[in-house]
Amino acid sequence: MKHITYNIKKIFLKILVILFCVISYMLHVTYVSAQQVTLSISPPLLEVFIKPGKSIMVAYKIENKGDPVVVKTNVLPFEPKDQQGNIRIKKEFEGPVRFSLDNSNIQLDQPYLLKTKDSQQILLRIRIPEGAPLGDYYYTLLAETQPSSNIGGNQSTLAKATIGSNILITVTESGRVEARGKITLFNVLPRFKLNLFDTSVNLFDSTDKIPVVLVVENTGKNLIKPNGNIVLRGNFGEKAEYEIIGQNILAESQRQLAASPSAMVDCEENEKKAVYCQKSTSLVLSGFFVGLYKLSASLTFGENSPRIFSSASFIALPFKFLIGIFIALAVAWIIIKKISKDNDG
Repeated sequence: MKHITYNIKKIFLKILVILFCVISYMLHVTYVSAQQVTLSISPPLLEVFIKPGKSIMVAYKIENKGDPVVVKTNVLPFEPKDQQGNIRIKKEFEGPVRFSLDNSNIQLDQPYLLKTKDSQQILLRIRIPEGAPLGDYYYTLLAETQPSSNIGGNQSTLAKATIGSNILITVTESGRVEARGKITLFNVLPRFKLNLFDTSVNLFDSTDKIPVVLVVENTGKNLIKPNGNIVLRGNFGEKAEYEIIGQNILAESQRQLAASPSAMVDCEENEKKAVYCQKSTSLVLSGFFVGLYKLSASLTFGENSPRIFSSASFIALPFKFLIGIFIALAVAWIIIKKISKDNDG
């Protein structure tokens, strides 16, 4: 009995020693906290017309609504990435435009602390040297958080986060710009395509949604913002108009434009395989269509630019309805045939 009691006391002492070690470690450990990064920058977009030899100063505001962070501000050029308006920021600075800060306390590429609910005004000086080539130059003012081992007395494992404001600069002597463009693609994305005598016919069922794609290329050296509409005309005189949403197209690039009100469609589960759910579209037409329909796109790039046009067409027939009638007639014929055979027998 004494031996058993001794073993119990021995085990109890070991448990106390282990608990003491764990508590001591927890009291001395430095906790690693994942910080919440919530930065904002304004204005989010800047469009500037400026002559060679001139400079301007633009005031930005960077605000921190999250935990304290160390931020570094820089300017880098960017280029178009795809037809959806996405951009690719270049790794190295290039171009004739010169940037600097008029702030007395910080400079470009110099880290500074932003406390919670604190903000920093960035006085960005943009200068165009004499003799700079005329044309467009595209940059992004970047605010990047910097990993810091100790902010406010707490250990941090902050990953890098970046926000930016795009700067679209047009260098011009007279204030005039080269607004030139063309429609490179305007058509529907059909479910079926029938080729007849070197002509393609776009076919849809009457209940199908009609996806339309409009891609415009900027063939000039200055950015353009097309405005216009897409018009749908049916064979019974029906007509519908859809306004094109104004979007910047950078120099010597292409962009797929969107039209209102149905440029985007929320695809339901049973529509995931539909063409308009798998590909990006400019407009999706909904309704019950029967017969030949014609689409026309009309665009202009400014007051003095010529209006450009493009057209497309499609045919919609009630295939599902006709198939349903055919099946119903076939079933009725089989039933009638069977009844007649039973009566003859």
